[in-house]
Amino acid sequence: MSPLTLEQAAKITDAALEEGARRRCAPLCVVVLDPGGHALVLKRMEKASISRPQIATAKAAGCLGLGLGGRELARRARAAPAFLAALNSIFPQGIIPVAGGVLIRNAAGELLGAMGVSGDTSDNDEICAVAGILAAGLVADTGGTH
Repeated sequence: MSPLTLEQAAKITDAALEEGARRRCAPLCVVVLDPGGHALVLKRMEKASISRPQIATAKAAGCLGLGLGGRELARRARAAPAFLAALNSIFPQGIIPVAGGVLIRNAAGELLGAMGVSGDTSDNDEICAVAGILAAGLVADTGGTH
């Protein structure tokens, strides 16, 4: 398995921001994390609110922590809310179980990292994340259909 490169992560973030602009989303913040949860690229639009980097990071890191896309995390949060709430105290970067956190995989299904997008509705955040990942020729794993 080859690691996610800085060039790929930059392409993913730029394409996600372009999709957000095309859709006229609210100002976004996007982050791409490697499999260990370390940020490769984080970009925040000038008018995105101040906590967007932490929210985007928690969306992506939560997906990595459980190995599930944001939509599946949301389903599990509805089924076991106490369990998912407790994870915030043990996940160092948090967990936000909603759409907008997306696992990044290669064509063979190997985990390369995760992306978090925050700023608009969770559904729009996810659309932008998926567009960014696909623009880099990679596979977006949302944990559900969109």
